[in-house]
Amino acid sequence: MKTVKEVSEITGISIRTLRYYDEIGLLKPTTLTNSGYRLYDSKALEKLQKIMFFRELEISLIDIKKIMENPSYGKEQILLTQKKLLEKKRNRLNGIIELITDVMKGVNTMSFEAFTNEEVIKMVNHTLKCMPKESLDGQVQKYGSMEEYKEHLISGFANEQAAADLLKWYGSKEKAMEAVLQSTGDSKEIKREQEENTAIYKQFAAAKEADNADMAHSAVAMLAKNYKTMFALDNARNILLDLAEEYSSNEALAAITDKQYGAGCAEYIANAIKLYYGM
Repeated sequence: MKTVKEVSEITGISIRTLRYYDEIGLLKPTTLTNSGYRLYDSKALEKLQKIMFFRELEISLIDIKKIMENPSYGKEQILLTQKKLLEKKRNRLNGIIELITDVMKGVNTMSFEAFTNEEVIKMVNHTLKCMPKESLDGQVQKYGSMEEYKEHLISGFANEQAAADLLKWYGSKEKAMEAVLQSTGDSKEIKREQEENTAIYKQFAAAKEADNADMAHSAVAMLAKNYKTMFALDNARNILLDLAEEYSSNEALAAITDKQYGAGCAEYIANAIKLYYGM
């Protein structure tokens, strides 16, 4: 027999916790001394080891008590549910670790200073300069004139949400401007990036069809890498989470994606992205 103090020293569980386990009927002492001290035998210690195992899995005391009282009580389902919760927590931590790594490389995620008018005009002029002639001509025709189209692009920065999204994706206006101004508009490069994106979306469709979570996880990782290249991002976490939100809330966008890659693909991609980042 071992005293509550000895059990505490052996297991690292506090005396207070052991007393609480006794109070809620999770782990009763084997016997009490005449003075009222708790004593535990080897069977009680074996039971405590099982409790410690379930607590390590972050299973609630209520569920542990039910399992201990009836080993057949939904044990498999409880473990499966907990496995999913822990995977979600792991993915969220991985996303945060990835973000911290990028921050340590110099990404400023705390700068939210608005773009000046001069900065906006500079970025818009560069964008117009880099646009393929066919695309530019089509937009000019749509808006009536080059000046009208230019005003349309400039007005986009007046949208507080759009500007906030840019700052969130890039971490600072300096990073956002750098990304816009380094764009060359190279048609071969853009085509290659688009083809890579198409291949990734086809992998999402295949993962959905096969119900393969690992394949979906790999597809998100590839999508993040491609987005970093396409948009000159240091970290794709925020832009992909916004994309996931768009797929969940924008029916028109979801319909276009589903038409191209299969029914329910947009929702599947949204969930895969959220799962990847533990959201």
